[in-house]
Amino acid sequence: MTEPLKYFNTIYPFDKNLISKIVIGEKYVGIMLKNGQIGVCSTLKNRVVFDITNTHQIDLNDLNHRIIYNAWLNALLNYHNNYKSDKDIFEAIDFSKNGHIVMIGYFRPLVKKFQEVNLPLKIFDLYANDAFVQPLINQEQELRSADSVILTSTSIFNNTFLDIICKTKRNCKIFLLGPSSILHSDMFLYRNITNIFGAVFKQDDNHILEIISRGDGTRKFLPIGRKVYI
Repeated sequence: MTEPLKYFNTIYPFDKNLISKIVIGEKYVGIMLKNGQIGVCSTLKNRVVFDITNTHQIDLNDLNHRIIYNAWLNALLNYHNNYKSDKDIFEAIDFSKNGHIVMIGYFRPLVKKFQEVNLPLKIFDLYANDAFVQPLINQEQELRSADSVILTSTSIFNNTFLDIICKTKRNCKIFLLGPSSILHSDMFLYRNITNIFGAVFKQDDNHILEIISRGDGTRKFLPIGRKVYI
């Protein structure tokens, strides 16, 4: 399959006329549609530049456009699931039964939960330099032996998603995680995707966009959203 954003763009082509508001912060982009639905996408601290007035077609070879389209997709699609419960990944999944666990993207609060119950995992991150984050040179080897992978959903917009999932063995369980997640059933067409954990927000909640515009991130806006999964 083609990578997710190009795949979804053939089904849900970007339409700027659906957008009511767009904010670009230091850590996230937030988009509110005219129906009040909100989608967000991490910037991974990339300085996003997007001229909505003069943009008529999305260019998915441009990182700025990929971030914008990811947020737009989340606003469009993430409200159409019947979420049965609001749980974070550690509540929903019993990782004590999941063998060798690899985390791609450093989720500090989640790592702390693993440490509290002495569950080992190998962590890789492009930007973090904490002592227990593994050297990136070891990532491929660990992926190939992993029984479970916790994968940041930012891998979708930064276009590392396909490369990562294709390195996992058959029957490896991949859990996509983060508010940038596309909560759509077609994501399960991709190799080994088992669950997708993301976030949805109350419609027309301008406070979410205000938080993003100030340069704040998940610690500020997730408490007023819903942690959901499919």
